[in-house]
Amino acid sequence: VQLQASGGGLVQAGGSLRLSCAASGLTFSNYDMGWFRRAPGNEREFVAVIAWSGGSTGYADSVKGRFTVSRDNAKNTVYLQMNSLKPEDTAVYYCAAKFRGYGSRSPRNYDYWGQGTQVTVSS
Repeated sequence: VQLQASGGGLVQAGGSLRLSCAASGLTFSNYDMGWFRRAPGNEREFVAVIAWSGGSTGYADSVKGRFTVSRDNAKNTVYLQMNSLKPEDTAVYYCAAKFRGYGSRSPRNYDYWGQGTQVTVSS
C-alpha cells in the first residue's frame, strides 16, 4: 500500500493550498481517509476525515470552516482544500487510511500512512 501526499508549499497568511493524496495497493472505496498534521515540537493531530463513501466528513475545530476534505474514488485520491491559512497551520501534513468504521479521529486507528508534505504559512 502506498499513499503519496503532494501539494504542500510556502504560502502567505490568508492564502490557499490544495493537498492531494493518491492511494495505491488497496481498495480505496473501502477506506476512510484522514488528514493529520504535526507541527515542530507537537504531537500528530487530527485535521479532517472523509468516510469511505464520501457521505460524511469531520473536522478539527481549529480548521472548521476553512478546510474542506473531498475524495474521488474513481481516481483513488483524497484532497484537502485549505483556505484562509494561518501561521499556526504550519506543519507537515499526512494522509492516512483506515478500514471503514469508527474511531476516525485517532491516529492509532489508521492502518496506512503517507510520507507527509510540508505546509508553511508566513505571517
